[in-house]
Amino acid sequence: MRSEVYWTDQYSPGNGLQVSPGIPDKIDVAIVGSGYTGLAAARVLANANISVAVLDKHTIGWGASSRNGGMATPGLKQDIYKIYKKYGIEYAREFWKASVDAIDLLENIIEEDQIECDWSRNGHIALACKQSHYNKFPEYSDWIKRELGHDKTIVPKEDIKTEIGSEFYFGGLSDEISAGLQPSKFLNGLARSVSELGVYLCEGCSVESIISSGSSYEVVTTLGSIKAKDVIIATNGYTDTLVPELKPKIFPVGSYIIVSEPLSKDLQEKLSPKGRMFYDSKWFINYFRLTPDGRMLWGGRNDLSTDLDLNESARILSKQVRKVFPELEGVKFTHTWTGKLGITFDLMPHIGQVNGIHYAFGYGGHGLSIATYLGTEMGLLLSGQKQRSPFQEISHQTMFFYRRDPWFLPFAAQYYRFLDWIS
Repeated sequence: MRSEVYWTDQYSPGNGLQVSPGIPDKIDVAIVGSGYTGLAAARVLANANISVAVLDKHTIGWGASSRNGGMATPGLKQDIYKIYKKYGIEYAREFWKASVDAIDLLENIIEEDQIECDWSRNGHIALACKQSHYNKFPEYSDWIKRELGHDKTIVPKEDIKTEIGSEFYFGGLSDEISAGLQPSKFLNGLARSVSELGVYLCEGCSVESIISSGSSYEVVTTLGSIKAKDVIIATNGYTDTLVPELKPKIFPVGSYIIVSEPLSKDLQEKLSPKGRMFYDSKWFINYFRLTPDGRMLWGGRNDLSTDLDLNESARILSKQVRKVFPELEGVKFTHTWTGKLGITFDLMPHIGQVNGIHYAFGYGGHGLSIATYLGTEMGLLLSGQKQRSPFQEISHQTMFFYRRDPWFLPFAAQYYRFLDWIS
């Protein structure tokens, strides 16, 4: 088993990509981070004739944007009913619509920029791990339909075989608008698009400091300094103390994935008859799917830390997947890897400013669609094409006990395991 990201092993996000040989002296907008957020913002800004440089200390798209499961599903990390209870029904509708529009946005970008990334829109199903979880589906589905106008379909246990080749679950809740893709291919296509628009893509360019100087900023990097009118921090789970005020607003959580060797066509059709995206109902969630080339991808939190040994992660995940799919007992898993999610204390994505520096982050595992959406929102706001976003209007919760080190994660992990046990 290789401790490498399967997607990038199959297709490097730098494949055929023209990166900048250096950095510009002056730019309209400097973007720190070259994932979906940064590239989507750059795409909008460049189309508005605003000059942009995207800076990354690693290679383009090195972080979670090329490491995720490649699944785009509606909703945010925070439960939509809890959003309604906290912010009211109008905001709940806006946030839900944004999550649905985000999937349409992905499709539009892929079509407009002609990105070959194995895009498929076969929907997803949320799977109940316990009868008590399934019992909540009817009321939840009715509320989503009544208040948000969105259709979901309840799948009882006796019909679950039409969705998944497993007897493990107690039923499901399916949704037809969800989609899947190959993340590294999408990242490469998005990066190519912005490069062709004249955006500087600067790899190996670690930003050491951002100095405010009146109406502009001096962005000091390991490759030299750039004078920029505006700066966007687009680092999500990889956010450090470059802008110290941002660190207390977000913390990293590790997500881990394994991928199998290719499965036979018969086995693929048995395990996933409709080619769905899957996730379960646990707090310590598992998400899974068949890859475009017919491998089983199985991911999960398991341990909220970002540094769990990848062999230990593979042992845990392979035990989980074989419990759900006994047919995979003799199947080899070829890749094991991890990436960092960006989590906020209110479990909401946010757009904001600190000392005039813009930021967008906090996707909580929904980064494929929501990061692309918030990056686009940021571009529209900065270029004056949009005047507001609900993601910039909600308060950004922090906690007194967290400033730099998420020391509380082991305790949170125990708490969520307890919730899974009693639910």
